[in-house]
Amino acid sequence: MMTAAYAAQGMEMRVPRSKGGSPPSQTPIPAHLVYPRKVREYAHHLFDSTVWNAFDFRDDDIVIGAYAKCGTTWVQQIVAQLLFDGAEDIDIARISPWLDCRFPDKAEKLDLLAAQEQRRFVKTHLPVDALVFSRRAKYIYLGRDGRDVVWSLHNHHANFKPGVVRKIDSVPHRTGPPLGETPPAILPYFRRWLHGNGCPWWPYWQHVRSWWQIRHLPNVMLLHFAELKANLPAQIRRIAAFLNIPIDASKWSRILEHCTFNYMRAHSIRSIPFAGGLWKGGLRTFLHKGTNGRWRPILPAADVARYEATARTHLGPEAAHWLATGQGAQAESYAAARLRS
Repeated sequence: MMTAAYAAQGMEMRVPRSKGGSPPSQTPIPAHLVYPRKVREYAHHLFDSTVWNAFDFRDDDIVIGAYAKCGTTWVQQIVAQLLFDGAEDIDIARISPWLDCRFPDKAEKLDLLAAQEQRRFVKTHLPVDALVFSRRAKYIYLGRDGRDVVWSLHNHHANFKPGVVRKIDSVPHRTGPPLGETPPAILPYFRRWLHGNGCPWWPYWQHVRSWWQIRHLPNVMLLHFAELKANLPAQIRRIAAFLNIPIDASKWSRILEHCTFNYMRAHSIRSIPFAGGLWKGGLRTFLHKGTNGRWRPILPAADVARYEATARTHLGPEAAHWLATGQGAQAESYAAARLRS
């Protein structure tokens, strides 16, 4: 069902010519930097990390990483608008696949990407140690407060169409707990996720920590959902500078409009995985609220304290502060320092 939905959604693919990018050889890289290596394969209801072993990197590839419900689709939209000068109807879900997703077959995605002539951009939900990391690519990692993540995940999970969860849970060689049906109340869902280290999805703290630890690399940029919400124009320009994509001033207003949440909700048929067909309410369910802080009037003080203590334990105070606020990462980011120079 998932492969068919994916294929149907991409039948009329439009791929304008992209622009921007420069090979890493034009960017001096300090000799002392140590790049991560893949040390494990990671299998899950939705993951197959082995696909990265066969991915043939190019010099200007872009990899967009995040935990679930952190704004990955939003950043894909931004990158597409920058590459294609604000073009309409870019089939993002087709040309920019979630590479490590089990659906569709990995050979299909690899063939699709190998045939692309424009600058490629793909997304991943893997932690760094399960990802093949290339000096030839540029990586954008998007963070979001875990409490906001869970509120979005609950809506995402609760609105799967009947039978979708059963199909996901029955994938061959699944590891980890089954997704199962979600409880209607958010608090039990949040507590299970927090106490179970991301259960029933995948570990959250290790994921964030793995990307935080490589923020100093020159081909890595950390973004935060709160930054995009607070000042979208500034963050789009920051992304463009990091990716070496010049912005045509005459196209700027159109690029900015196409990256707003309202525009994406109104034109989401080509950006949402499986054309939104897995969820009740379709596209509008996948792009639900796009807001932060919905947990504030609901989450008891004891749960807030437990979450914040857990974040500090797993991430340390600096990373925990960045994750909660979006502040503090750029001071030690090599990429950010380059952009300021």
